[in-house]
Amino acid sequence: MTTKAKRAPRVVGTVLAAIVAVALIAWAFAELDVVVAAAVATVLVTAVGITVAASGWDQHSTYEERELARARRRQEKWDRNKDARERDRLKWEAHRARQAGRPDSGA
Repeated sequence: MTTKAKRAPRVVGTVLAAIVAVALIAWAFAELDVVVAAAVATVLVTAVGITVAASGWDQHSTYEERELARARRRQEKWDRNKDARERDRLKWEAHRARQAGRPDSGA
């Protein structure tokens, strides 16, 4: 995970890229043909959009961190259901004992 200190230059860079793009789009519409200016605007807006989308590309948890969190949740659930498992085990053992005591058990 990245810290706030590492994120600050990304935000500044993204804002700077957006400002430059807006300035270039304004210049394009003022100086160029409308169709060419629209193409320039489309390319610049797409580039800024990709920059914004890619700015947080590596700001996610690792596979190991996610698996550790899942393992903790599974362990908590396992611990919560300990009594129910014990009751089920006792019921199952009683059932097996009844089945073993039958004359037609087939075993």
